[in-house]
Amino acid sequence: MKVVTKSFQFGNHQVKIETGRIARQADSAVLITMDETVLLVTVVGQKTSS
Repeated sequence: MKVVTKSFQFGNHQVKIETGRIARQADSAVLITMDETVLLVTVVGQKTSS
């Protein structure tokens, strides 16, 4: 999977959004970093309902 990283300034804070490097077992994962705070968001889905 291709690693994609985007960074931007939000007020006085530097924000980095990254996908493709961590939690590859999930269908999708995004790692968001702002200063010393890190948030990992993952999604796992099923194609058919049970």
